[in-house]
Amino acid sequence: MNRLSYELFFDLESFEHRSLFKEGVPVWNALKHLKAYLESLSLGKIECDIPSSTILDHPELISIGKGTVVEPGAYIQGPCVIGKNCQVRHGSYIRPYLLTGDDCVIGHATETKHAIFLNGAKAPHFNYVGDSILGRDVNIGAGVICANFRLDKKLVPVRVWGEQFSSELKKFGAIVGDSSQIGCNTVLNPGLLLRKRSLIRSCESVSESNLRKDVSHV
Repeated sequence: MNRLSYELFFDLESFEHRSLFKEGVPVWNALKHLKAYLESLSLGKIECDIPSSTILDHPELISIGKGTVVEPGAYIQGPCVIGKNCQVRHGSYIRPYLLTGDDCVIGHATETKHAIFLNGAKAPHFNYVGDSILGRDVNIGAGVICANFRLDKKLVPVRVWGEQFSSELKKFGAIVGDSSQIGCNTVLNPGLLLRKRSLIRSCESVSESNLRKDVSHV
């Protein structure tokens, strides 16, 4: 098993799209294959009410599960899959290649782009989640930003355990482990890896991954 594979961060047992995650490769490998995965699916199945003021850009490339509430004024651009019993709130801006599980929240003034939300993940207020993965039951507070691009435009490195790994990605935000809580107005800097049940205070700029060598993070 690769030392940075998904098992360190996520329990995928109940996640419908767990086949996107492969054993023996770094967890961010799922982001590399997200576009192809979504494009391989049969999309266009919308199983909830859509208000007239909601904008669906390429609805034939959008799937939304039963029980999901889409509020007036949301913008959703395909390809995109939103699971069951989710909330897509007023003013949310969903750009292409969002994949969510069930019971997720995309909140007011939240922007998503090329991202994965596991079951119960919530970005409820004024958030940016791009090129990132939020684990099961993660909650990011109001104003939390997953920064995904270096100022020098170089590939995003991953620094952990005193080592540096190449992500091979120019855009890569954060991997946030299951049941983590991120305080309001915090910035998660590019290439950040947070273990399960991480607690991050408000108004922080977090650049250092918090994996420990001596535990499995399960």
